Amino acid sequence: MRVLNRAFDHPLEKEEQAATPLAGGIMQYGYQCGMIWGAALAAGAQAYRLFGSGSKAEVKAIVATQKIVESFRAINNNINCYEITGIDKSSSAMQMIKFFILKGGTLHCLHMSGIYAKKAFNEINSSLSDNDLESPTLPVSCPAMLAEKMGTTDRQRIMAAGFAGGIGLCGGACGALGAAIWFKGIKNIKEGKNKIDFKSSEASELIDKFLKCTDYEFECSKIVGRKFENVEDHANFLDKGGCSKIINTLAEV
Repeated sequence: MRVLNRAFDHPLEKEEQAATPLAGGIMQYGYQCGMIWGAALAAGAQAYRLFGSGSKAEVKAIVATQKIVESFRAINNNINCYEITGIDKSSSAMQMIKFFILKGGTLHCLHMSGIYAKKAFNEINSSLSDNDLESPTLPVSCPAMLAEKMGTTDRQRIMAAGFAGGIGLCGGACGALGAAIWFKGIKNIKEGKNKIDFKSSEASELIDKFLKCTDYEFECSKIVGRKFENVEDHANFLDKGGCSKIINTLAEV
């Protein structure tokens, strides 16, 4: 996210810092790589700068995120941290040492981020320049609906829009959960908590509440029972009250 924001010449220090708990596939749960979450936020930030705060910007952010997810998968064969690294929060200290020190995991991830940042930058620019997209008048993304309930700024609402449907409608770990963790982090920074660490207690509380609400399912496609075909499909689902219980639960934490 930091690299992409600077590539667009618009650094966002607080928003970048607040994304820290999304690393490791959401606090080392092993779901979508933190690079994808960060790139989705960068895509949303650029969509907001170009298209403002309406549904068109949300649609643009989601479509751009779809493209950057596809690019990440093409480069790494998987999008989930666990599938790429073989470690998650349940891994032993020895497994962590083996990956990060003996196998050079840190250098591998840094190298991977350099390659991916260039691809993501190009995909974002290409997607946002496409003028053929139609914008539904209905609420478009679950993170944007959550943002309104949590009182975020318009820019932050559009930034998180691409998380919809498990990040770019791919059906992975819930985008509303990721957005809630991020929104909470921004709020904490504004209140004077200058360091948002990798194992945020507030993020852990959000995850606990979320899992109780979803019968301990993390992934959008398992919670909903399917993947969304497109932005309109997702918008219609939300319009009929889909995931309202989850959104309300996350907004109350």
